[in-house]
Amino acid sequence: MNVSAHVDTFARDHLPPPGRWPDLRFDLPELDYPDRVNCAAELLDHTAPDRPVFHTGSGPSWTYGELRTRVDRIAHLLSGDLGVVPGNRVLLRGPTTPWLAACWLAVLKAGAIAVTVLAQQRPNELRTMCEIARVEHALCDIRAVDDLAKAEIPGLRITTYGGDAPDDLLNRSAPQEPYQAVETASDDVALIAFTSGTTGRPKGCLHFHRDVLAIADTFSRHILKPLPDDVFAGSPPLGFTFGLGGLVVFPMRAGASALLLEQAGPRQLLPAIATHRVTVLFTAPTAYRAMLDDLNGVNDLNHLDHHNHPDAHDVSSLRRCVSAGENLPAATWRAWHERTGLRLINGIGATELLHIFISAADEHIRPGTTGVPVPGWHARVQDPGGRPVPDGEPGLLAVRGPVGCRYLADPRQQQYVRDGWNVTGDTYVREADGYFRYVARADDMIISAGYNIAGPEIEEALLRHPDVVEAAVVGRPDEQRGQVVVAFAVLRAGVRHDAEALRVFLKEELAPYKCPREFVFLDALPRTATGKLQRFRLRTEDHSEGAAKITSVMTPIVTSSDTEDLR
Repeated sequence: MNVSAHVDTFARDHLPPPGRWPDLRFDLPELDYPDRVNCAAELLDHTAPDRPVFHTGSGPSWTYGELRTRVDRIAHLLSGDLGVVPGNRVLLRGPTTPWLAACWLAVLKAGAIAVTVLAQQRPNELRTMCEIARVEHALCDIRAVDDLAKAEIPGLRITTYGGDAPDDLLNRSAPQEPYQAVETASDDVALIAFTSGTTGRPKGCLHFHRDVLAIADTFSRHILKPLPDDVFAGSPPLGFTFGLGGLVVFPMRAGASALLLEQAGPRQLLPAIATHRVTVLFTAPTAYRAMLDDLNGVNDLNHLDHHNHPDAHDVSSLRRCVSAGENLPAATWRAWHERTGLRLINGIGATELLHIFISAADEHIRPGTTGVPVPGWHARVQDPGGRPVPDGEPGLLAVRGPVGCRYLADPRQQQYVRDGWNVTGDTYVREADGYFRYVARADDMIISAGYNIAGPEIEEALLRHPDVVEAAVVGRPDEQRGQVVVAFAVLRAGVRHDAEALRVFLKEELAPYKCPREFVFLDALPRTATGKLQRFRLRTEDHSEGAAKITSVMTPIVTSSDTEDLR
Protein backbone atom coordinates (compact mmCIF):
# COMPACT_ATOMS: atom_id res chain seq x y z
CA MET A 1 0.00 0.00 0.00
CA ASN A 2 1.04 3.59 -0.60
CA VAL A 3 1.91 6.08 2.14
CA SER A 4 -1.42 7.32 3.47
CA ALA A 5 -2.46 10.97 3.67
CA HIS A 6 -4.80 10.14 6.54
CA VAL A 7 -4.09 11.64 9.94
CA ASP A 8 -6.90 9.55 11.44
CA THR A 9 -5.86 6.03 10.45
CA PHE A 10 -8.89 4.15 11.85
CA ALA A 11 -10.16 2.96 8.45
CA ARG A 12 -6.77 1.76 7.21
CA ASP A 13 -6.01 0.14 10.56
CA HIS A 14 -9.24 -1.87 10.33
CA LEU A 15 -8.90 -3.14 6.78
CA PRO A 16 -8.98 -6.94 6.53
CA PRO A 17 -5.56 -8.64 6.77
CA PRO A 18 -3.88 -8.64 3.32
CA GLY A 19 -4.21 -12.41 3.07
CA ARG A 20 -8.01 -12.08 3.13
CA TRP A 21 -8.23 -9.52 0.33
CA PRO A 22 -9.47 -10.61 -3.07
CA ASP A 23 -7.05 -10.70 -5.96
CA LEU A 24 -7.17 -7.32 -7.71
CA ARG A 25 -6.77 -7.06 -11.48
CA PHE A 26 -5.86 -3.90 -13.39
CA ASP A 27 -5.99 -5.29 -16.91
CA LEU A 28 -6.87 -2.08 -18.75
CA PRO A 29 -4.43 0.81 -19.31
CA GLU A 30 -7.00 3.29 -17.98
CA LEU A 31 -6.85 1.50 -14.61
CA ASP A 32 -3.17 2.38 -14.13
CA TYR A 33 -3.71 5.17 -11.60
CA PRO A 34 -0.89 7.20 -10.04
CA ASP A 35 0.09 6.55 -6.43
CA ARG A 36 -1.45 9.88 -5.36
CA VAL A 37 -4.95 10.63 -6.60
CA ASN A 38 -7.95 12.37 -5.07
CA CYS A 39 -11.06 11.14 -6.88
CA ALA A 40 -13.08 14.27 -6.05
CA ALA A 41 -10.49 16.49 -7.70
CA GLU A 42 -10.41 14.12 -10.69
CA LEU A 43 -14.17 14.38 -11.12
CA LEU A 44 -14.28 18.15 -10.65
CA ASP A 45 -11.26 19.52 -12.46
CA HIS A 46 -11.39 18.21 -16.02
CA THR A 47 -14.55 19.83 -17.39
CA ALA A 48 -15.04 23.40 -18.60
CA PRO A 49 -16.52 25.55 -15.80
CA ASP A 50 -19.47 26.74 -17.89
CA ARG A 51 -20.72 23.21 -18.62
CA PRO A 52 -23.85 22.09 -16.71
CA VAL A 53 -23.37 19.41 -14.05
CA PHE A 54 -26.55 19.16 -11.93
CA HIS A 55 -30.16 19.94 -12.75
CA THR A 56 -33.08 19.86 -10.32
CA GLY A 57 -36.81 19.52 -10.63
CA SER A 58 -37.04 23.23 -9.77
CA GLY A 59 -34.47 25.98 -9.66
CA PRO A 60 -31.47 26.77 -11.86
CA SER A 61 -28.93 24.21 -12.95
CA TRP A 62 -25.44 24.17 -11.49
CA THR A 63 -22.35 24.46 -13.68
CA TYR A 64 -19.07 22.69 -13.03
CA GLY A 65 -17.58 26.04 -12.07
CA GLU A 66 -20.33 26.74 -9.55
CA LEU A 67 -20.02 23.23 -8.14
CA ARG A 68 -16.26 23.61 -7.70
CA THR A 69 -16.75 26.92 -5.86
CA ARG A 70 -19.35 25.39 -3.51
CA VAL A 71 -17.34 22.22 -2.93
CA ASP A 72 -14.24 24.28 -2.10
CA ARG A 73 -16.22 26.41 0.34
CA ILE A 74 -17.54 23.32 2.16
CA ALA A 75 -14.06 21.74 2.17
CA HIS A 76 -12.64 24.89 3.79
CA LEU A 77 -15.32 24.71 6.48
CA LEU A 78 -14.72 21.02 7.08
CA SER A 79 -11.00 21.36 7.60
CA GLY A 80 -11.34 24.74 9.37
CA ASP A 81 -14.35 25.49 11.58
CA LEU A 82 -15.52 21.89 11.88
CA GLY A 83 -12.10 20.42 12.67
CA VAL A 84 -12.30 17.48 10.27
CA VAL A 85 -8.90 15.94 9.53
CA PRO A 86 -7.98 13.53 6.71
CA GLY A 87 -9.25 10.07 7.55
CA ASN A 88 -12.16 11.21 9.75
CA ARG A 89 -15.48 9.63 8.84
CA VAL A 90 -18.23 12.11 7.91
CA LEU A 91 -21.82 10.91 7.77
CA LEU A 92 -23.94 12.45 4.99
CA ARG A 93 -27.72 12.35 5.14
CA GLY A 94 -30.44 13.96 3.09
CA PRO A 95 -32.58 13.63 -0.02
CA THR A 96 -30.91 13.55 -3.42
CA THR A 97 -29.93 17.15 -4.16
CA PRO A 98 -26.93 18.96 -5.63
CA TRP A 99 -26.01 20.04 -2.08
CA LEU A 100 -25.73 16.42 -0.92
CA ALA A 101 -23.49 15.67 -3.90
CA ALA A 102 -21.41 18.78 -3.15
CA CYS A 103 -20.97 17.67 0.46
CA TRP A 104 -19.84 14.22 -0.72
CA LEU A 105 -17.26 15.73 -3.06
CA ALA A 106 -16.06 18.17 -0.38
CA VAL A 107 -15.54 15.40 2.18
CA LEU A 108 -13.40 13.47 -0.29
CA LYS A 109 -11.51 16.56 -1.46
CA ALA A 110 -10.65 17.31 2.18
CA GLY A 111 -9.23 13.81 2.54
CA ALA A 112 -11.98 12.58 4.85
CA ILE A 113 -14.15 9.49 4.37
CA ALA A 114 -17.77 9.79 3.23
CA VAL A 115 -20.41 7.62 4.90
CA THR A 116 -23.58 8.37 2.94
CA VAL A 117 -26.76 6.93 4.46
CA LEU A 118 -30.39 6.91 3.42
CA ALA A 119 -32.75 9.64 4.56
CA GLN A 120 -35.21 6.82 5.35
CA GLN A 121 -33.02 5.08 7.91
CA ARG A 122 -34.15 5.16 11.52
CA PRO A 123 -32.27 6.08 14.73
CA ASN A 124 -31.34 2.48 15.62
CA GLU A 125 -29.91 1.89 12.15
CA LEU A 126 -28.00 5.18 12.17
CA ARG A 127 -26.60 4.51 15.62
CA THR A 128 -25.29 1.09 14.58
CA MET A 129 -23.55 2.41 11.46
CA CYS A 130 -21.94 5.29 13.35
CA GLU A 131 -20.76 2.85 16.01
CA ILE A 132 -19.20 0.51 13.44
CA ALA A 133 -17.46 3.32 11.50
CA ARG A 134 -16.74 5.46 14.59
CA VAL A 135 -18.30 8.50 12.98
CA GLU A 136 -17.81 11.79 14.80
CA HIS A 137 -19.01 14.31 12.18
CA ALA A 138 -22.22 14.57 10.17
CA LEU A 139 -23.51 16.89 7.46
CA CYS A 140 -27.28 16.58 7.33
CA ASP A 141 -30.05 18.23 5.32
CA ILE A 142 -32.12 20.20 7.82
CA ARG A 143 -35.22 18.26 6.69
CA ALA A 144 -33.63 14.92 7.65
CA VAL A 145 -32.01 15.85 10.95
CA ASP A 146 -34.70 14.71 13.41
CA ASP A 147 -33.99 10.97 13.32
CA LEU A 148 -30.25 11.61 13.38
CA ALA A 149 -30.65 13.75 16.49
CA LYS A 150 -32.95 11.15 18.08
CA ALA A 151 -30.26 8.51 17.60
CA GLU A 152 -28.27 10.26 20.37
CA ILE A 153 -24.94 9.05 18.98
CA PRO A 154 -22.18 9.75 21.51
CA GLY A 155 -19.67 12.33 20.32
CA LEU A 156 -21.40 12.99 16.98
CA ARG A 157 -21.18 16.61 15.86
CA ILE A 158 -24.09 17.36 13.52
CA THR A 159 -23.91 20.29 11.10
CA THR A 160 -27.07 20.96 9.13
CA TYR A 161 -27.37 22.49 5.69
CA GLY A 162 -30.33 24.17 3.99
CA GLY A 163 -31.64 25.92 7.12
CA ASP A 164 -31.85 29.50 8.35
CA ALA A 165 -29.64 29.28 11.44
CA PRO A 166 -26.38 31.26 11.45
CA ASP A 167 -24.38 28.09 12.13
CA ASP A 168 -25.95 26.27 9.16
CA LEU A 169 -23.24 24.98 6.84
CA LEU A 170 -24.40 27.18 3.97
CA ASN A 171 -24.62 30.32 6.13
CA ARG A 172 -21.14 30.17 7.65
CA SER A 173 -18.38 32.42 6.42
CA ALA A 174 -15.55 30.63 4.64
CA PRO A 175 -12.42 31.52 2.65
CA GLN A 176 -13.13 32.40 -0.98
CA GLU A 177 -9.96 31.00 -2.50
CA PRO A 178 -9.83 27.58 -4.17
CA TYR A 179 -9.28 24.61 -1.88
CA GLN A 180 -6.19 22.55 -2.58
CA ALA A 181 -7.31 18.92 -2.59
CA VAL A 182 -5.57 16.68 -0.06
CA GLU A 183 -3.07 14.50 -1.93
CA THR A 184 -4.59 11.22 -0.88
CA ALA A 185 -3.04 7.91 -1.80
CA SER A 186 -4.88 6.05 -4.53
CA ASP A 187 -5.52 3.34 -1.93
CA ASP A 188 -6.66 5.67 0.85
CA VAL A 189 -10.24 4.91 1.87
CA ALA A 190 -12.64 7.39 0.24
CA LEU A 191 -15.99 6.01 1.35
CA ILE A 192 -17.65 3.44 3.56
CA ALA A 193 -20.80 2.01 2.02
CA PHE A 194 -23.03 -0.03 4.30
CA THR A 195 -24.83 -3.14 3.15
CA SER A 196 -27.13 -5.38 5.14
CA GLY A 197 -25.92 -8.83 6.09
CA THR A 198 -27.98 -11.95 6.58
CA THR A 199 -27.36 -11.62 10.32
CA GLY A 200 -29.00 -8.21 10.27
CA ARG A 201 -25.88 -6.31 11.37
CA PRO A 202 -24.77 -4.04 8.53
CA LYS A 203 -21.34 -4.45 6.97
CA GLY A 204 -19.19 -1.45 6.13
CA CYS A 205 -17.54 -1.79 2.72
CA LEU A 206 -14.30 0.18 2.42
CA HIS A 207 -13.60 1.67 -1.01
CA PHE A 208 -10.51 3.56 -2.14
CA HIS A 209 -10.13 6.72 -4.22
CA ARG A 210 -9.00 4.63 -7.18
CA ASP A 211 -12.10 2.40 -6.82
CA VAL A 212 -14.40 5.36 -7.42
CA LEU A 213 -12.61 6.05 -10.70
CA ALA A 214 -12.39 2.37 -11.64
CA ILE A 215 -16.16 1.85 -11.78
CA ALA A 216 -16.39 4.78 -14.21
CA ASP A 217 -13.45 3.52 -16.25
CA THR A 218 -14.92 0.01 -16.62
CA PHE A 219 -18.73 -0.21 -16.69
CA SER A 220 -19.46 3.41 -17.61
CA ARG A 221 -16.70 3.82 -20.16
CA HIS A 222 -17.05 0.46 -21.90
CA ILE A 223 -20.77 -0.38 -21.53
CA LEU A 224 -22.60 2.93 -21.15
CA LYS A 225 -20.19 4.91 -23.37
CA PRO A 226 -21.51 8.29 -22.12
CA LEU A 227 -21.25 11.51 -24.09
CA PRO A 228 -20.58 15.01 -22.72
CA ASP A 229 -24.09 16.12 -23.68
CA ASP A 230 -25.79 13.25 -21.85
CA VAL A 231 -28.24 13.98 -19.03
CA PHE A 232 -28.33 11.19 -16.42
CA ALA A 233 -31.28 10.52 -14.10
CA GLY A 234 -32.59 7.70 -11.97
CA SER A 235 -34.36 6.51 -8.87
CA PRO A 236 -31.59 5.17 -6.56
CA PRO A 237 -30.53 7.60 -3.81
CA LEU A 238 -26.89 8.54 -3.31
CA GLY A 239 -26.78 6.35 -0.20
CA PHE A 240 -26.82 3.38 -2.60
CA THR A 241 -23.65 2.90 -4.64
CA PHE A 242 -25.92 2.21 -7.66
CA GLY A 243 -27.15 5.80 -7.36
CA LEU A 244 -23.78 7.27 -6.45
CA GLY A 245 -22.26 5.86 -9.62
CA GLY A 246 -25.16 6.55 -11.94
CA LEU A 247 -25.97 10.07 -10.77
CA VAL A 248 -22.60 11.53 -9.72
CA VAL A 249 -19.51 9.53 -10.63
CA PHE A 250 -20.39 8.43 -14.17
CA PRO A 251 -21.74 11.74 -15.49
CA MET A 252 -18.92 13.76 -13.93
CA ARG A 253 -16.21 11.41 -15.21
CA ALA A 254 -17.60 12.01 -18.72
CA GLY A 255 -18.09 15.77 -18.30
CA ALA A 256 -21.85 15.23 -18.60
CA SER A 257 -24.70 16.30 -16.30
CA ALA A 258 -27.32 14.68 -14.06
CA LEU A 259 -30.85 15.45 -12.99
CA LEU A 260 -31.05 15.02 -9.19
CA LEU A 261 -34.62 14.47 -8.03
CA GLU A 262 -35.73 14.37 -4.41
CA GLN A 263 -38.73 12.27 -5.43
CA ALA A 264 -37.80 9.81 -8.17
CA GLY A 265 -40.49 7.16 -8.37
CA PRO A 266 -41.77 6.07 -11.78
CA ARG A 267 -44.50 8.71 -11.84
CA GLN A 268 -41.91 11.43 -11.16
CA LEU A 269 -39.37 10.01 -13.60
CA LEU A 270 -41.60 9.90 -16.67
CA PRO A 271 -42.45 13.63 -16.82
CA ALA A 272 -38.90 14.52 -15.73
CA ILE A 273 -37.46 12.57 -18.67
CA ALA A 274 -39.57 14.63 -21.05
CA THR A 275 -38.99 18.00 -19.37
CA HIS A 276 -35.22 17.68 -18.96
CA ARG A 277 -34.55 15.55 -22.06
CA VAL A 278 -32.90 12.81 -20.03
CA THR A 279 -30.71 10.51 -22.11
CA VAL A 280 -29.38 7.96 -19.56
CA LEU A 281 -31.70 6.37 -17.02
CA PHE A 282 -30.83 4.24 -13.97
CA THR A 283 -33.53 2.34 -12.08
CA ALA A 284 -34.72 -1.14 -11.09
CA PRO A 285 -36.89 -3.59 -13.07
CA THR A 286 -39.78 -2.81 -10.74
CA ALA A 287 -39.77 0.81 -11.87
CA TYR A 288 -39.54 -0.08 -15.56
CA ARG A 289 -42.59 -2.33 -15.13
CA ALA A 290 -44.47 0.46 -13.35
CA MET A 291 -43.55 3.01 -16.02
CA LEU A 292 -44.86 0.69 -18.73
CA ASP A 293 -48.26 0.90 -17.05
CA ASP A 294 -48.17 4.69 -17.38
CA LEU A 295 -47.12 4.93 -21.00
CA ASN A 296 -50.74 5.12 -22.16
CA GLY A 297 -50.70 2.09 -24.42
CA VAL A 298 -48.76 3.87 -27.16
CA ASN A 299 -46.70 1.33 -29.08
CA ASP A 300 -43.90 3.43 -30.54
CA LEU A 301 -42.98 6.24 -28.15
CA ASN A 302 -39.94 7.28 -30.15
CA HIS A 303 -42.22 8.34 -33.01
CA LEU A 304 -45.05 9.70 -30.91
CA ASP A 305 -47.65 12.05 -32.37
CA HIS A 306 -48.57 14.23 -29.39
CA HIS A 307 -51.52 15.72 -31.27
CA ASN A 308 -53.19 12.30 -31.16
CA HIS A 309 -51.77 11.34 -27.73
CA PRO A 310 -51.49 14.61 -25.76
CA ASP A 311 -51.23 12.86 -22.37
CA ALA A 312 -48.54 10.39 -23.33
CA HIS A 313 -45.08 10.73 -21.81
CA ASP A 314 -42.31 11.62 -24.23
CA VAL A 315 -39.29 9.38 -23.65
CA SER A 316 -37.76 9.91 -27.07
CA SER A 317 -34.68 11.60 -25.56
CA LEU A 318 -33.57 8.35 -23.87
CA ARG A 319 -30.72 6.45 -25.47
CA ARG A 320 -29.49 4.34 -22.52
CA CYS A 321 -31.60 2.61 -19.86
CA VAL A 322 -29.78 0.68 -17.11
CA SER A 323 -31.49 -1.91 -14.94
CA ALA A 324 -29.91 -3.30 -11.78
CA GLY A 325 -30.68 -3.95 -8.13
CA GLU A 326 -32.67 -7.12 -8.84
CA ASN A 327 -33.03 -9.65 -11.63
CA LEU A 328 -34.46 -8.28 -14.90
CA PRO A 329 -37.06 -10.73 -16.31
CA ALA A 330 -36.94 -11.29 -20.05
CA ALA A 331 -40.63 -10.35 -20.28
CA THR A 332 -39.91 -6.90 -18.80
CA TRP A 333 -37.01 -6.42 -21.21
CA ARG A 334 -39.18 -7.31 -24.21
CA ALA A 335 -42.12 -5.19 -23.09
CA TRP A 336 -39.87 -2.12 -22.64
CA HIS A 337 -38.21 -2.73 -26.00
CA GLU A 338 -41.55 -3.13 -27.79
CA ARG A 339 -42.98 0.01 -26.21
CA THR A 340 -39.97 2.32 -26.48
CA GLY A 341 -37.56 0.77 -28.99
CA LEU A 342 -34.87 0.87 -26.29
CA ARG A 343 -32.73 -2.09 -25.22
CA LEU A 344 -32.48 -2.25 -21.43
CA ILE A 345 -28.91 -2.66 -20.24
CA ASN A 346 -29.12 -5.33 -17.55
CA GLY A 347 -26.41 -5.57 -14.92
CA ILE A 348 -25.42 -7.08 -11.62
CA GLY A 349 -23.38 -5.19 -9.08
CA ALA A 350 -22.76 -5.31 -5.36
CA THR A 351 -22.02 -2.78 -2.65
CA GLU A 352 -18.90 -4.86 -1.89
CA LEU A 353 -17.67 -4.24 -5.45
CA LEU A 354 -19.12 -0.72 -5.67
CA HIS A 355 -21.01 -1.07 -8.96
CA ILE A 356 -21.85 -3.25 -11.96
CA PHE A 357 -19.39 -5.96 -13.08
CA ILE A 358 -21.47 -8.13 -15.47
CA SER A 359 -23.52 -6.50 -18.21
CA ALA A 360 -23.97 -6.05 -21.96
CA ALA A 361 -25.21 -3.31 -24.27
CA ASP A 362 -26.64 -2.81 -27.73
CA GLU A 363 -26.50 -5.83 -30.05
CA HIS A 364 -24.63 -7.83 -27.39
CA ILE A 365 -27.69 -7.91 -25.10
CA ARG A 366 -29.42 -11.26 -24.68
CA PRO A 367 -32.77 -10.99 -22.86
CA GLY A 368 -32.99 -13.37 -19.94
CA THR A 369 -29.27 -13.13 -19.20
CA THR A 370 -27.30 -10.57 -17.23
CA GLY A 371 -24.52 -10.39 -19.81
CA VAL A 372 -20.79 -11.00 -19.77
CA PRO A 373 -18.01 -9.68 -17.53
CA VAL A 374 -17.50 -5.96 -18.01
CA PRO A 375 -14.06 -5.16 -19.50
CA GLY A 376 -11.60 -5.14 -16.61
CA TRP A 377 -13.59 -7.79 -14.71
CA HIS A 378 -13.49 -11.60 -14.57
CA ALA A 379 -16.28 -13.95 -13.46
CA ARG A 380 -16.88 -17.65 -13.09
CA VAL A 381 -19.43 -20.03 -11.57
CA GLN A 382 -18.10 -22.38 -8.90
CA ASP A 383 -19.25 -24.96 -6.39
CA PRO A 384 -19.15 -24.37 -2.60
CA GLY A 385 -15.62 -25.77 -2.53
CA GLY A 386 -14.37 -23.15 -4.98
CA ARG A 387 -14.10 -25.44 -8.02
CA PRO A 388 -15.48 -24.11 -11.34
CA VAL A 389 -18.60 -25.93 -12.49
CA PRO A 390 -19.25 -26.84 -16.13
CA ASP A 391 -21.17 -24.43 -18.35
CA GLY A 392 -24.90 -24.94 -18.03
CA GLU A 393 -24.77 -26.02 -14.38
CA PRO A 394 -25.79 -23.71 -11.52
CA GLY A 395 -23.26 -22.60 -8.93
CA LEU A 396 -22.03 -19.62 -6.96
CA LEU A 397 -21.04 -16.49 -8.85
CA ALA A 398 -17.42 -15.48 -8.20
CA VAL A 399 -15.91 -12.21 -9.46
CA ARG A 400 -12.64 -10.32 -9.43
CA GLY A 401 -11.39 -7.11 -10.98
CA PRO A 402 -10.00 -3.68 -10.03
CA VAL A 403 -12.32 -3.35 -6.99
CA GLY A 404 -12.81 -5.94 -4.27
CA CYS A 405 -14.60 -6.59 -1.01
CA ARG A 406 -12.92 -5.16 2.09
CA TYR A 407 -15.23 -5.18 5.09
CA LEU A 408 -14.54 -2.86 8.00
CA ALA A 409 -13.38 -5.07 10.89
CA ASP A 410 -15.91 -7.80 10.08
CA PRO A 411 -15.29 -11.56 10.24
CA ARG A 412 -17.72 -12.07 7.36
CA GLN A 413 -14.84 -11.04 5.08
CA GLN A 414 -13.72 -14.67 4.90
CA GLN A 415 -17.19 -15.73 3.73
CA TYR A 416 -17.29 -13.21 0.88
CA VAL A 417 -13.69 -13.54 -0.29
CA ARG A 418 -12.58 -17.10 -0.99
CA ASP A 419 -9.32 -18.04 -2.70
CA GLY A 420 -8.96 -14.53 -4.10
CA TRP A 421 -12.48 -14.38 -5.57
CA ASN A 422 -15.44 -12.27 -4.42
CA VAL A 423 -18.31 -14.75 -3.94
CA THR A 424 -21.42 -12.62 -4.21
CA GLY A 425 -24.06 -14.95 -2.77
CA ASP A 426 -25.87 -15.27 -6.10
CA THR A 427 -26.55 -18.54 -7.88
CA TYR A 428 -25.76 -18.27 -11.60
CA VAL A 429 -25.33 -20.39 -14.70
CA ARG A 430 -22.67 -19.65 -17.27
CA GLU A 431 -23.97 -20.58 -20.68
CA ALA A 432 -21.74 -22.20 -23.30
CA ASP A 433 -21.45 -18.89 -25.18
CA GLY A 434 -20.06 -17.12 -22.09
CA TYR A 435 -23.24 -15.31 -21.02
CA PHE A 436 -24.19 -15.38 -17.35
CA ARG A 437 -27.77 -16.15 -16.33
CA TYR A 438 -29.18 -15.37 -12.88
CA VAL A 439 -30.89 -18.19 -10.98
CA ALA A 440 -31.51 -17.02 -7.41
CA ARG A 441 -29.98 -15.62 -4.26
CA ALA A 442 -27.95 -18.21 -2.42
CA ASP A 443 -28.64 -16.81 1.05
CA ASP A 444 -31.56 -15.37 2.97
CA MET A 445 -31.29 -11.87 1.55
CA ILE A 446 -34.57 -10.55 0.19
CA ILE A 447 -34.37 -8.32 -2.90
CA SER A 448 -37.54 -6.28 -3.28
CA ALA A 449 -37.89 -3.49 -5.84
CA GLY A 450 -34.11 -3.14 -5.96
CA TYR A 451 -33.64 -2.92 -2.18
CA ASN A 452 -31.50 -5.47 -0.35
CA ILE A 453 -33.35 -6.45 2.81
CA ALA A 454 -31.98 -8.77 5.48
CA GLY A 455 -34.74 -10.91 6.98
CA PRO A 456 -32.95 -11.38 10.32
CA GLU A 457 -32.77 -7.60 10.82
CA ILE A 458 -36.57 -7.40 10.58
CA GLU A 459 -36.90 -10.41 12.88
CA GLU A 460 -34.80 -8.64 15.49
CA ALA A 461 -36.99 -5.55 15.23
CA LEU A 462 -40.18 -7.62 15.55
CA LEU A 463 -38.82 -9.31 18.65
CA ARG A 464 -38.44 -5.91 20.29
CA HIS A 465 -42.25 -5.69 20.32
CA PRO A 466 -43.49 -6.82 23.77
CA ASP A 467 -46.19 -9.11 22.31
CA VAL A 468 -43.95 -11.01 19.85
CA VAL A 469 -42.53 -14.30 21.13
CA GLU A 470 -41.00 -15.63 17.91
CA ALA A 471 -40.51 -14.16 14.45
CA ALA A 472 -39.26 -15.23 11.05
CA VAL A 473 -39.06 -13.23 7.84
CA VAL A 474 -38.73 -14.53 4.28
CA GLY A 475 -39.09 -13.28 0.74
CA ARG A 476 -41.97 -14.41 -1.43
CA PRO A 477 -41.93 -14.13 -5.26
CA ASP A 478 -43.86 -11.16 -6.60
CA GLU A 479 -44.42 -10.15 -10.23
CA GLN A 480 -43.98 -6.44 -9.65
CA ARG A 481 -41.19 -6.29 -7.06
CA GLY A 482 -39.31 -9.53 -7.61
CA GLN A 483 -39.90 -10.43 -3.97
CA VAL A 484 -41.99 -9.06 -1.12
CA VAL A 485 -41.23 -9.29 2.59
CA VAL A 486 -43.45 -11.66 4.57
CA ALA A 487 -43.25 -11.78 8.37
CA PHE A 488 -44.33 -14.79 10.43
CA ALA A 489 -45.01 -14.06 14.09
CA VAL A 490 -45.90 -16.02 17.19
CA LEU A 491 -47.57 -13.80 19.79
CA ARG A 492 -48.05 -14.11 23.53
CA ALA A 493 -51.04 -16.20 24.54
CA GLY A 494 -54.28 -14.28 24.45
CA VAL A 495 -52.93 -11.33 22.42
CA ARG A 496 -55.07 -10.25 19.47
CA HIS A 497 -53.59 -10.73 16.01
CA ASP A 498 -53.13 -7.10 14.97
CA ALA A 499 -50.99 -6.69 11.86
CA GLU A 500 -51.54 -2.93 11.76
CA ALA A 501 -50.08 -2.54 15.26
CA LEU A 502 -46.97 -4.46 14.23
CA ARG A 503 -46.66 -2.41 11.06
CA VAL A 504 -46.83 0.87 13.00
CA PHE A 505 -44.24 -0.43 15.45
CA LEU A 506 -41.84 -1.47 12.67
CA LYS A 507 -42.19 1.87 10.89
CA GLU A 508 -40.51 3.41 13.95
CA GLU A 509 -37.75 0.81 13.96
CA LEU A 510 -36.88 0.35 10.29
CA ALA A 511 -36.77 2.17 6.98
CA PRO A 512 -40.20 1.86 5.30
CA TYR A 513 -38.94 -0.31 2.43
CA LYS A 514 -37.93 -3.00 4.94
CA CYS A 515 -41.38 -3.30 6.52
CA PRO A 516 -43.29 -6.49 5.65
CA ARG A 517 -46.00 -6.44 3.04
CA GLU A 518 -47.73 -9.35 4.73
CA PHE A 519 -48.01 -10.67 8.27
CA VAL A 520 -48.82 -14.30 9.04
CA PHE A 521 -49.63 -15.26 12.63
CA LEU A 522 -48.71 -18.81 13.64
CA ASP A 523 -49.08 -20.95 16.75
CA ALA A 524 -45.43 -22.02 16.30
CA LEU A 525 -42.64 -21.63 13.78
CA PRO A 526 -41.59 -24.77 11.88
CA ARG A 527 -38.33 -26.10 13.32
CA THR A 528 -36.16 -29.19 13.13
CA ALA A 529 -35.80 -31.61 16.04
CA THR A 530 -32.75 -29.65 17.12
CA GLY A 531 -34.65 -26.36 17.10
CA LYS A 532 -33.31 -24.91 13.82
CA LEU A 533 -35.80 -22.72 11.99
CA GLN A 534 -36.98 -24.22 8.68
CA ARG A 535 -37.28 -21.11 6.53
CA PHE A 536 -37.78 -23.19 3.41
CA ARG A 537 -41.15 -24.33 4.80
CA LEU A 538 -42.21 -20.74 5.31
CA ARG A 539 -41.33 -19.97 1.70
CA THR A 540 -42.97 -22.99 0.11
CA GLU A 541 -45.85 -24.26 2.26
CA ASP A 542 -49.40 -22.94 2.26
CA HIS A 543 -49.96 -21.10 5.52
CA SER A 544 -53.37 -19.73 4.70
CA GLU A 545 -56.13 -20.03 7.25
CA GLY A 546 -57.08 -23.63 7.92
CA ALA A 547 -53.78 -25.13 6.73
CA ALA A 548 -52.90 -28.40 8.39
CA LYS A 549 -51.04 -28.20 11.72
CA ILE A 550 -50.62 -24.44 11.63
CA THR A 551 -53.28 -21.79 12.06
CA SER A 552 -52.52 -18.51 10.30
CA VAL A 553 -54.02 -15.14 9.56
CA MET A 554 -52.72 -13.34 6.49
CA THR A 555 -53.03 -9.56 6.35
CA PRO A 556 -51.59 -7.72 3.34
CA ILE A 557 -50.15 -4.37 4.31
CA VAL A 558 -49.83 -1.66 1.64
CA THR A 559 -48.90 1.82 2.83
CA SER A 560 -48.78 5.14 1.06
CA SER A 561 -44.98 5.04 1.05
CA ASP A 562 -45.09 1.57 -0.53
CA THR A 563 -47.34 2.88 -3.27
CA GLU A 564 -45.04 5.84 -3.85
CA ASP A 565 -42.11 3.43 -4.30
CA LEU A 566 -43.97 1.79 -7.18
CA ARG A 567 -45.48 4.87 -8.73
